[in-house]
Amino acid sequence: MNSISISRSSLCILLAFSLHFILGFSDDSPASKDATKDKPHVGGTSTSTLIVIVLIAVVLFSLFSFVLFKLWRKKKREEQYARLLKLFEEDDELELELGLRD
Repeated sequence: MNSISISRSSLCILLAFSLHFILGFSDDSPASKDATKDKPHVGGTSTSTLIVIVLIAVVLFSLFSFVLFKLWRKKKREEQYARLLKLFEEDDELELELGLRD
């Protein structure tokens, strides 16, 4: 019973601190509202341009990775197929050694 009340009280204290920090980070003060109204909005297009460039780079990187992965799989498949053919090809020397053929 005592450990439950201790854990509840520590949970309440943790919750109070977290709410304090969340409310402290919010930008609802009147001074900040006045400061943002005075400044002209500069750099909106540069930010959107940067976002578009980053998105294009991510898409290109994804496509490049996909193509490389497909080429790697094709190469692996060809190697496995060559191994399979080598495994099942008829070896005349082996048959002569074992005495299966004259």
